[in-house]
Amino acid sequence: MKQVKTDIVTVAKAANVSPSTVSRFFNHPDLLKASTRNRIEKAVKRTGYIRNRAAQTIHGIRSGTIGVLVPTLDHAIFAEVVQAFSDAVTKEGFTILLASHGYDLNTEYSILRKFLEHRVDGVVLTGMDHDDAVFQLIDSQAIPCIFLWNYSENARYTSIGSDNALAGRMIAEHILSLGHTEIACMFPPTKGNDRALERREGVLETLTLAGVSIPEKWMLETVYSISASKRDAVGLFSKAHRPTALICGNDVLATGALFGAAKCKVTVPKELSVVGIGDFKGSSDFEPAITTVRLPARQIGARAGEALVRKIVSDNSDLTESVHCLPELQVRDSSGFSQPKT
Repeated sequence: MKQVKTDIVTVAKAANVSPSTVSRFFNHPDLLKASTRNRIEKAVKRTGYIRNRAAQTIHGIRSGTIGVLVPTLDHAIFAEVVQAFSDAVTKEGFTILLASHGYDLNTEYSILRKFLEHRVDGVVLTGMDHDDAVFQLIDSQAIPCIFLWNYSENARYTSIGSDNALAGRMIAEHILSLGHTEIACMFPPTKGNDRALERREGVLETLTLAGVSIPEKWMLETVYSISASKRDAVGLFSKAHRPTALICGNDVLATGALFGAAKCKVTVPKELSVVGIGDFKGSSDFEPAITTVRLPARQIGARAGEALVRKIVSDNSDLTESVHCLPELQVRDSSGFSQPKT
């Protein structure tokens, strides 16, 4: 049996509306009554209509999709920011293509090429440290782009995020305010991760200005893993001479460190303060609850989604300015005043 291709006129007849109303349903649904939207949606499902995105190129919209590149999908903080971003762009009729590059800048370039081959209308990059080939590709295609998660006034493209160096300074200042001077640090590898690098630099700069130096054996580089951070924390806390405070570059590492402290029977926060950065889901529910610097993931994701949509639909993308979503110190039970050693 010969299949008849469904078009917008077919949908209009099935819904008993004009073709222009069907077009408005897809492009500006907020202009229609709820009853009309409901009738057209049922007609679309009944007829199996798929609109031709290629026809929208004359309006500057190529596919109705946005490419989102994140380092990893393994951790809650990225899931939270991507969900908020997706919610924001969905309201405007866009969907996302999501991929992770595993902190590998070469892989990021390859994925970006695939996104552009799929004619995405805009792209999101996590952080600001990327291969020059990535920037050349974006500039050559004149595609709207936003940096997610980091903030800088001087960013190459619009940046929506937090100042990670400031977050590092804030958590270091908190530990110093509690009287700690014997301090260890645990950060993830910084290659391909400018967020971790900026946080570490913020912490170390603040401690140095306060006259506190960290012994090399207390400066730990630990992969982004609870099991790895627990293992490294056990190695640190099982020594006769151990720190009174551990500053972690994110809450995942802080969580593993708390497990390590429990295994070594080190009481938190009486004998040891453990702090993180990020305020991931669950950080406030852990026992003890993790003192951290909140990076407002949902706010960052939502603002980034709104900003990128404006870039895509506006003839003047310069209207979209960078936004600093301020980090906030969250003091909880995992940090306490330094106790004199007996």
